[in-house]
Amino acid sequence: MTSSSTAQNATLDPSYRIPLTLIVVALPLGLLKVWLAIAIALFGTFLLYQAATLRLVFTDTDLDIYRGESQIRRFPYQEWQTWEIFWSPMPILFYFREINSIHFLPILFNPTGLRAQLEARVPQQSD
Repeated sequence: MTSSSTAQNATLDPSYRIPLTLIVVALPLGLLKVWLAIAIALFGTFLLYQAATLRLVFTDTDLDIYRGESQIRRFPYQEWQTWEIFWSPMPILFYFREINSIHFLPILFNPTGLRAQLEARVPQQSD
């Protein structure tokens, strides 16, 4: 579920499902629409790089995003209003809304671990 976990922190394992699917889909598409296939393959390659280099770390107070050892973003849970993981059969998009901004992230991390951490740390409010 997570590559490392302590009482306070949990780091999600990467998931290469979406990037590899895009690259595989681009291959036969190249026989029909070369430029579209190149665009999809490049996007898949970009996502593959992101999945390999980014890490989501859930702490007691916020979601941190790291590239290697460098923290590049921090999202305090106290500012979150809602979150959603789209398309249950194959989760492809993670959405969350903060007080002043909206974020969409492709699912480049273990979707089961992502949902478990979100439910534990940022419970959805009932309407």
